[in-house]
Amino acid sequence: MLILGLDASAVAGSCALCEIKGEKTTMISESFVNTKLTHSQTLLPMVESMLKSVGISIDNVNLIAVTAGPGSFTGIRIGAAAAKGLAYALDIPCAGVSTLHSLAYNCLGAEGIVCAVMDARCNQFYNALFSVKGSTIQRITPDRAVSADELRSELIRNYGDCKITFVGDGAELAYKVLNDVRAELAPVTVRFQRASSVCLAASEYRQTSSRELLPVYLRLPQAERERLAKINIQ
Repeated sequence: MLILGLDASAVAGSCALCEIKGEKTTMISESFVNTKLTHSQTLLPMVESMLKSVGISIDNVNLIAVTAGPGSFTGIRIGAAAAKGLAYALDIPCAGVSTLHSLAYNCLGAEGIVCAVMDARCNQFYNALFSVKGSTIQRITPDRAVSADELRSELIRNYGDCKITFVGDGAELAYKVLNDVRAELAPVTVRFQRASSVCLAASEYRQTSSRELLPVYLRLPQAERERLAKINIQ
């Protein structure tokens, strides 16, 4: 099975192509950009260029896997729309993968607690904790939006004696803000969201039609939060 992975959940964006045959997984190609260009400008051109470079037609792809959230509201929508459009045109299934879960796959081969963190603004992180031991990843918490103080207390209270690794686009901020937590940063080469990890995580998610694929935001967009706040004030 050929899987096309997409990620547009944060500033960095990527696409990847992998092949799964039985228990063997081959990562064929990956394209990654970390610029200020919007994903609407870069994502599909990256896919086209990547497929052309390896001589594989998109018609041969069997599954589209995409980070469905959490993350940037705009980025998630762009990624989901691209996945839905491709899956519909090709008449193939797609899979919406947790951005945080895919980040844990960046740390395959590590040992300890992987703390996947994305900057959710307003002194919050999108976060999930995972136990990683070699090729085994076990989810500890659900995806959630937590305050820096809540995350600090949980890590110190429950995992103070464990090796903790921050991974994700919020890793550097977490490392700075939670400086009393004994933790280390994932290497920069695997710190950010990667479409290759989306491909690897896809087998754990239900395949859906393009119509069924939906973004996962975890909290309301800022405009909606502000609107509700005005209503409550009135």
